[in-house]
Amino acid sequence: MTVIHRKGHRESKANRREDAFDAEAAFTRPPGTTVSSAPAEPEATVTFSGRNVEIPEHFKVHVRDKLAKLERLSPGTQRFDVQLYHERNRRQAKACQQVELTAVGKGPVVRAQAGGENFYAALEAALDRLDSRLRRAKTRREVHYGLRTPTSLAEATATGAGDLAGSAADSKAAAEADAAKYDVDDHDPGQIVRTKEHPAVPMTVDDALYEMELVGHDFFLFHDKESDRPTVVYRRHAFDYGLIRLT
Repeated sequence: MTVIHRKGHRESKANRREDAFDAEAAFTRPPGTTVSSAPAEPEATVTFSGRNVEIPEHFKVHVRDKLAKLERLSPGTQRFDVQLYHERNRRQAKACQQVELTAVGKGPVVRAQAGGENFYAALEAALDRLDSRLRRAKTRREVHYGLRTPTSLAEATATGAGDLAGSAADSKAAAEADAAKYDVDDHDPGQIVRTKEHPAVPMTVDDALYEMELVGHDFFLFHDKESDRPTVVYRRHAFDYGLIRLT
């Protein structure tokens, strides 16, 4: 059987090298990992899911303890979704264990994803990104409901270039990891492998840009309040943005 890669290269499937999943190594605590003697429990519900990964109880306890400390940044969070995935491609060996964290509540969805040599390392990286995005969301709420004037989009892009660059890097890594989940070994090329549905709450372009940054994507589909049309905002070069509207 011949496999056609996305770049058009052909390679025998029998010759492809895959990284076998070692559950014991994947969930071994790295040296220096801090383990709480009295793990905390978040008030929000925590759901776990693994794609071909059986999640041990000691890891779930560790995750809940970490999320309980992050919960103070977003008291309105009602649910944390934790997804684990093992990337079998050996070229991704340094980030073969993938962790995706999603905070769901009354406000916008906040998501972070990261990879590592084991799930503990991947979790720490994902927690750092989720912490940064929850702080960003918390700051926006304080500005919106406080006495300060919200920063305009032009000011934000002029002064926050470093932060946006970090978000762009996170988004690229997340997109690559997401694409790797659906390698050609698992399905024929050109197939729809994932479908998502989201509530279309009317919002402004600024709100759409804000939510795009929180989920770490390069584009965001939303219902534009001003034009009353389905609209896509996307990231361009040099921290600029573009809009696509359906007529």
